[in-house]
Amino acid sequence: MILPIVLSLLVLALAVGAMVLIRELRGKHMDIWLPAFLRGSWREAAPAGVTRHLLFCFVDHFEPRWRSPSYETECARVARWRQGYPKLCEGHRDADGRPPVHSFFYPEEEYRPEHLDALVELCRMGLGEIEIHLHHDNDTAEGLRDKLAGFTRTLAERHDALPRDPTSGQPLWAFIHGNWALDNSHPSGRGCGVNGELAILREQGCYADFTLPSAPSPCQTRTINSIYYAASAPGRCKSHDQGEQVRVGGSASGDLMLIQGPLGLQWHNRKFGIMPRIENGDIRASSPPGVERIASWVRTGVHVRGRPEWVFVKIHTHGAQDGDAETLLGDPMQRAFTELETRYNDGKRWKLHYVSAREMYNIAKAAEAGMSGDPHAYRDYVVARPSYRTSA
Repeated sequence: MILPIVLSLLVLALAVGAMVLIRELRGKHMDIWLPAFLRGSWREAAPAGVTRHLLFCFVDHFEPRWRSPSYETECARVARWRQGYPKLCEGHRDADGRPPVHSFFYPEEEYRPEHLDALVELCRMGLGEIEIHLHHDNDTAEGLRDKLAGFTRTLAERHDALPRDPTSGQPLWAFIHGNWALDNSHPSGRGCGVNGELAILREQGCYADFTLPSAPSPCQTRTINSIYYAASAPGRCKSHDQGEQVRVGGSASGDLMLIQGPLGLQWHNRKFGIMPRIENGDIRASSPPGVERIASWVRTGVHVRGRPEWVFVKIHTHGAQDGDAETLLGDPMQRAFTELETRYNDGKRWKLHYVSAREMYNIAKAAEAGMSGDPHAYRDYVVARPSYRTSA
């Protein structure tokens, strides 16, 4: 009599557990990308005995006007980085003698020249580079063109913060889409409004997108842990859901290269001690960059196909949000840099390279062209660094 009751309770527990699991998966939109994660088709083993190179890139959705604060608060947020980031980087160097570099993706709709001037000072010190961020909603193709053309021209002319195409003189830049909704990818239709956005970005001088991963947002793509090309599909949204992998010996295709950060599961950090949390490369106070996370980013092994010994680790944050400042500019990030320089920079098994978003793109293009050896040689392979000259 007892055995049937126990079996019934066990079946009930399993059924409830399955329902909770399904609700968790759907609630965080894991059904979009988890099958690709389980397949692991992006993985490729590095040749035995070669030195592996870790390319570490920190991209920042840098929003001083987050939650519409007072002007004084905006200025304090920018000043915190202008003063704190050089102190954080003191004593930290990669295999090339370079300090950590922060890629500030600055929002078009939050532009203030004084904020950019402060960030440019960090760029002149070799500690940062500036790229494009944009939040827009219910937009049109022409409205998007106007925003991008005006803002990129301002950054290039007023701040000398963007490089230019040597032939046309057009400003060149990398991009992160606000609210993750690249190419009108949110199912609600909010946060963008422009189908075919990738083609417009390329037309306006964008060479690569760094938005992804966006999990647990429903904007997340089925393609994960990859460097790939995507093409706008006329009349369709989320055209970057899949694309052509960047590979050694390949060539550019479609409209835009997308460089993704790591996406997976945090087995060391489980909800209720059971369900692993999502690893999406986001750094904040609630998710600091500990040893286990760093190891998981490296193990993920994002790379150009055919060059797995060059490991691309792109992490992200929202650096102007006040609650995360102690993590991003304090001991947690200090320890993360030390871990990178200790474990992944012995000169034989690993060499560490702190790279900007622009440099990461250049190195990906060099790999595509068949270049090998030390990726440090290719930091400026296609797109040159701006001069960040002092304004007259």
